[in-house]
Amino acid sequence: MKTTNAKWWKKEKEKVICTLCPRFCTLAEGQHGFCFVRKNENGKLVTTSYGYPSGFAIDPIEKKPLYHFLPNSKILSFGTIGCNLGCKFCQNWHISKVKQEIGNKYFSPEQIVNYAKINSIPSIAFTYNEPIIFGEFVEDVSKIAKENEIKSVMVTAGYVEKEARKSIFKNIDAANVDLKGFTERFYAKYTLSHLNPVLETLIWLKNETDIWMEITNLIIPNANDSETEISQMCDWILENLGENVPLHFSAFHPDYLMKDTEQTEMPILLKAKNIAEKAGIKFVYLGNVNQIEYKTTSCPNCGEKLVQREWFSSNKINISDGKCWKCNNQIPGIWE
Repeated sequence: MKTTNAKWWKKEKEKVICTLCPRFCTLAEGQHGFCFVRKNENGKLVTTSYGYPSGFAIDPIEKKPLYHFLPNSKILSFGTIGCNLGCKFCQNWHISKVKQEIGNKYFSPEQIVNYAKINSIPSIAFTYNEPIIFGEFVEDVSKIAKENEIKSVMVTAGYVEKEARKSIFKNIDAANVDLKGFTERFYAKYTLSHLNPVLETLIWLKNETDIWMEITNLIIPNANDSETEISQMCDWILENLGENVPLHFSAFHPDYLMKDTEQTEMPILLKAKNIAEKAGIKFVYLGNVNQIEYKTTSCPNCGEKLVQREWFSSNKINISDGKCWKCNNQIPGIWE
């Protein structure tokens, strides 16, 4: 396996400091960062995961989840290993928490884009684990993808520093940001990170880019499911991101270091959905459940069912030119 020179770092005496994310890992020779895939090698920061996938598959776009972005289309998904968060509830822990090299199967940015092009796949997703930590690869693939009229998607926790963020997201078309909770206490205890950098990323995406954005909140019983926390989060979203940002409340299942925590029952999800809708958020969905009515996009003007979904497919799409077919109301999203 070869390493690739990393961006976003600085030298400090005999050590290097990674400036990719708010952790600012300070690394001695041979030492890996918190994410594991960034390393001090001969006095320089390198990345060990550039082009080496742990997951490489064709998925439905709805699986990201993205509900207002090219519905019922396929997306080429790519992930590596490692993560710059330490979520105790991680549901991809088998790739995000491993402490070993990936292997020898390498894919260049050109190969990734060509595969999507040959198979008529309209978009590429950086997903499965946190794509911020392989930001150099994201940057290179998304640039070539844009040149070939293929869209790029980030599925991310949004834990990234400002300068790196500008580069990594430069050619991204859509993002689903995982807002894991809405208190500093929750982020510190359950993710070993901080809330404010994530909020800053969300505001930046909204105000400084044209990237289509959706938000996912994994609801964990007795951890981030209080009415107060959910209400505060929804009020913040409404004030800072607007009423049209789709919000996905997703059900937790016991995993990784929280196997003794009960799974999220439907009444908790419905409570969150009700709070969000009462706050004024127009598009609220429930994830990890298969009730069609909670995955359906309805026109907020006339109530017509516009997109119906079952698991990871959209089987009814009544949107034309981005508008409700019945009342001609504009529906926010990228539909074609």
